[in-house]
Amino acid sequence: MTRPPTAAQRRIIDAADPQTGRISGGAAQLARLVALKLAFRHPRPPHEHFLTPAGHRVREAGPEAPGPAAAPAPPSGSDGVFTARLGGEPAPPSPPARAREVRTAWQGLLEIRRMTAPDGATDRPCAWERSRLPHAAALALEAAGCPPATATAPGYRVTETPQPEAVAVHDPDPENRAACAAALRQAGWQVSEHARPRGGDRYLLASPRRA
Repeated sequence: MTRPPTAAQRRIIDAADPQTGRISGGAAQLARLVALKLAFRHPRPPHEHFLTPAGHRVREAGPEAPGPAAAPAPPSGSDGVFTARLGGEPAPPSPPARAREVRTAWQGLLEIRRMTAPDGATDRPCAWERSRLPHAAALALEAAGCPPATATAPGYRVTETPQPEAVAVHDPDPENRAACAAALRQAGWQVSEHARPRGGDRYLLASPRRA
């Protein structure tokens, strides 16, 4: 059973930025939080540390919070790693917690854009997104507040397409579909709407903008 964070580690968790989950502290304490899966080290320079979903739960639960082994499974996966919702997954057990995870993931993605773009721009997708098109598009949609489909509720569904560097976004509701298109354009994607042959349903085709 994983041991709970020490008092020193707890102070680092409590001092985390409430919006991004960014933390600071001694190298040994940060490394231990990573080992406990309460934090992760950003792969890009300056290699800052951020709370994981499990770390956020410990922070919210208060000083007597148990360690991650006693915490409920995160809505994004049993290992606490964030996963964008493509549509069709079960509804998250805690919508506020999921919204916070999405916000943190989106802010992290914008930071990757800034650090990898020659001009430091954040208004267009980066190479990381182009290598993970469905999940990148789904994160942009969820971060903009577009609801993904669940087993009991309609919403967007993101799927791969035969076309290079393009994904399809399906949503039966015209207003929701328009909102998805606006969200993707705002996130730096090129979007067009199409209809399946012989009067089939309408869908969006989205590709990451390069310039």
